[in-house]
Parts: sequence; C-alpha cells; structure tokens
Amino acid sequence: MSLWLSGIGVSRGIAIGRVHRIHATDLDIPEYEIAADALDAEVQRFEEGLARTREQLETIRDQVPANAPPEIAAFIETHLLMLEDSALSDTVAKLIREHHCNAEWALKLQQDHLVSVFDQMDDAYLRTRRDDVVHVTARLQRVLLKEERHIEARREANREPPVIVADDLTPADIIILHQQGVGAFISEHGGPLSHSAILARSLRIPAVVGMHAARRLLLDDETVVVDGEAGHVLAAPDAEAIEFYRHRQKRDQRYRRMLGKLKGEPAVTADGVPIRLLANVELPDDSADAAEVGADGIGLYRTEFLYMNREDMPTEEEQLAAYRRVLRSVDGPVTIRTLDLGADKTLGQGRDPAQSTNPALGLRAIRLCLKETDMFRVQLRALLRASAEGDVRVMLPMISNTQELKQTRHLIGETMNQLRAEGHAFNSALPVGAMIEVPAAALSAPLLARHADFFSLGTNDLIQYTLAMDRVDDEINYLYDPLHPAVLRLIKLTIEAGEQAPIPVSMCGEMASDRRYTRLLLGLGLTEFSMHPASILEVKQLIMQSNVAALREQVDAMLACSDADEFREHLDALDEPAPA
Repeated sequence: MSLWLSGIGVSRGIAIGRVHRIHATDLDIPEYEIAADALDAEVQRFEEGLARTREQLETIRDQVPANAPPEIAAFIETHLLMLEDSALSDTVAKLIREHHCNAEWALKLQQDHLVSVFDQMDDAYLRTRRDDVVHVTARLQRVLLKEERHIEARREANREPPVIVADDLTPADIIILHQQGVGAFISEHGGPLSHSAILARSLRIPAVVGMHAARRLLLDDETVVVDGEAGHVLAAPDAEAIEFYRHRQKRDQRYRRMLGKLKGEPAVTADGVPIRLLANVELPDDSADAAEVGADGIGLYRTEFLYMNREDMPTEEEQLAAYRRVLRSVDGPVTIRTLDLGADKTLGQGRDPAQSTNPALGLRAIRLCLKETDMFRVQLRALLRASAEGDVRVMLPMISNTQELKQTRHLIGETMNQLRAEGHAFNSALPVGAMIEVPAAALSAPLLARHADFFSLGTNDLIQYTLAMDRVDDEINYLYDPLHPAVLRLIKLTIEAGEQAPIPVSMCGEMASDRRYTRLLLGLGLTEFSMHPASILEVKQLIMQSNVAALREQVDAMLACSDADEFREHLDALDEPAPA
C-alpha cells in the first residue's frame, strides 16, 4: 500500500530508488567524572580528536572534483574554520578542567550553548547556521567515541541510485554520498537555508528536509519516489506511479539542457520589457558563480560573515579587500548590505543574548549600527573607498522610519569629509538604499523613497513580520505564506512607491528565486530580481515567456478580489503564459 509523506522540499528534481537509512548526528553522549590527575590526559585526548577530525575534513575537501561548483569546497572550509575557532577548541578544554568531565560531555555542553545563541538570532538565514555547529560537533563526537564509520551507500549494478534517509546530514556527508552516486536525500531535521540544503541544490540532488519520523516510517530497501520541489515522498509506489515519475525525470533532463542555452541571452519579456537579474552572495569568492550564469550584478552581498567567529572587529583594510574581490569578479552594480547583526550576536564584545527579550525585534541591523557608530564608521569608510573602484550600492537593513535614513546619510557625509581630508578617493554620489522587510517600511514607502536611492524587498523577514510567525519553527511554519493577500499588497505598495519616486525596486528574498512566483512578481511590477546564482537561468526562461502588460492587468484584478476562492483562481491563471 502506497504512503505519502511530506516535508520541506529544498532541492528540485525527481528520484526513484530504494531506502538506505543512516544515523549521522543522534549520538548517545556519555557523562562521567575525570580525576584531577587525569585532566591533562583528557584534554590531550580531546585535542587529538580535533586533529583527527581536521584530517578527515581535509581529505574530503581534497576529493572534491576540480569541476565542482566552488561553494562545495567552501562548505568544508567553513567547518574546518569552526574546528579552529577558540569557541570550540579552547572553551571545551576549559570546560573539561573546570567541571572535571569527559571530553564528549564538555563538547556537548559547548554545543548546546552555541546552538542556543544561534537559535536566538533574528535573521532566519543566520539562525540556520546552528546546523553547522551540530554537524561539526557530531563529526568530532564520532571521533571521540570511536564511531568513525564511513557512510556507505554505493549504487548496486542494475538498480536505481539509493535514497538516503537520515536524522540530519552534514555537507561533508553529502559530498561523500554524492561521489557514491546516491539519488536523493531525506532528513528528519534541517531547513531550506542550511548549508546542506544549499549544497544539495548546487549538486542538483533532489532533497526533502524536516520530514519528522522518516527513519521510523520508511524501511530499508523500500522503493520510494522523492519529489524535491514539492517536498513529497511516495513510499511503495505502484507501477503506474513509477511510470509517471520516470516521465517527469526525462522532462526535467530536457529542461536543464535547454536552460544552459540561455546564459548569453538578455532577460527581456515577450512584450519587450527588460528585466535585471542579480545574484545574492555570502562570501567574496561566491561572486564567481554569479558571473558564470551571466548575472547582471550583485543584488545582495551579506557582510555580517566578516564579523562572525572572531573575537575582534574586522579592520577597514580587511573589509575593503573583501569588497574589492567582489567588484573585480562581476560586471554591473554590487549592492552591499551593511552589518545585519543584533543584540543576539556577541560581535566579540561579550553581549549576552538574554539582554534582549526578543532579539528579532530588538537592537539589530541598522539600529545597532546607529548606536555603535564607531564600528559602523569603519564599515562606511571601507564601503566608500571601494566605491572608487566600481559600481557600489549600499543597502541598509531593517529600516523602519525616515530618521534612520537621515542619520545614516549624516554619518556617510561625515565619513566622506574624513576620507577627503585624508586623500582617499570615493564616489560622492554613492547610492544608499533601504531594505523593505518591516511592514511599517512598506506602508510608509512613499515617505522613505524621498530619502532613499533604491529599495530592496527582503521578503523572508517581511513575510514573517507581517504574519507574526517564525518560518524556522517546525510547529508553525505552515503559516509561512508568500501568497497571503496582505504580503502581496505590501509588495505592491513598495513597488508603486518606487515607480512614483522614481527609484529602482528590487527583491532579494527567496520569493525572487522561486519560479512559482516569477509571473506574479512581474505582474506586481517588479523589474529587478536578486537570487542565488543557481536560480537565475530558470527565472530568466520564465521571464522571456511572459507578457508584463497582460500580467499586470491580471494581478490588479486578483488583488481587487474579496473572495478567497476567486483570488486563488486568478492566481492559478498566472501560470499560463500570456500571449505576446
């Protein structure tokens, strides 16, 4: 009898194969006391475990194929850096000595502390970095517990690639399994923004995460169908279902081959409207991926990674070097978001997350920068100096009122005067824009547009704040609805304010990279999309088939609906390509 299971689809594609269950992070951690005269030996055992874990990751990194996407090796480098971080190495050794406890238990105590810090972060993307902490510590725990089994799931002759079912998977695990030819991944934990999800998308491996009890409900060697886009798994499919999904697989293969031909084509709609397709990047070296798919520039470069996992602040020269690397790797504008950290991150200054009862609504992003102006001035100096070498745009996160824009512009003016006196070159007309991710900002967009050079819709937070829910909370993530009429009206208000000002309006949230919403966003008037480089060609293909004038009429009629069923009918009609 067939069984349908649902989770969160994080990597598109269809896979048909037999289940292979593995256990990666749910380990039984022993707790016992270490005698005073044995503490040095226990610390040494921990340090030897660190060294062994580093060797494992370095070996995996060296096995990454030369033609693989560059972010794959970068994920392993991230975990290697975490092993070097004093928050892991030095602190665990200190806990062993202070509590007279075994290395495994000390490591668990520190893991729990770090996870709690990440769980309180206001930015959903950064909050999912907790998964990296869990993955790194789990690998180290396996070394300490002498459970260093190699994940093995090799494809057997004349059989479909195996489908891995696990509690969770690290990027290193995924690389090993990819080399073994697995067909798909299903995990009980994880989210769409985790490194493992990003890696699965990069490797084009169908993946579903957040499928609770998957290892209990799915049996070893049982045939399953995995739909990585819908987030569905069909267990024990009949012959008719298998035939249907094999047809889907062939269709997807033809579709990917077709997309590759669009790299050099301009993103212009069927009725002649040019659309700008930009890329989101995390690290300076990620910008090479944007250039590879022909992105028109960078619509979001996150700078907070320059500040994390360190005790001191990044210097002006460090930041300048990072911004220069991005500018040199792409043509077109580079939009750099100023520091988007908050009271829940330590910033090397010993901030206590408990100081903020609700970090998501507390001292964060532009609010923090305008309070910690010495720190902010260092970043502004680096940004201004970088503007002399390329098309830099500065984007301010979590703007909620015009005063924040005025204060920032005043600081920028003062910084320009300092740089001018010191003989540094910069763009005196540096564009400064606002991220629209707070409902108040969307509602007051016409006022903000008088003080901003551009807007960028951060839909990830805008949706959460509008619907009063946390999308990474498994209990209520069903409420996360980009198509909620209130969300769409806020997006429309922002775009209209930009048109009237007139200033450019882009979107850098996940909605922009999801092809299900491309025609809807075109109909709302969006002409600038920013997304993960892997999504650019798919979105471009839909843009080239769309008629913006017709879509705008359809969307206007949809937003005027008061009946939910009628609203949905209009929405479904957008999936049909309009005539040119």
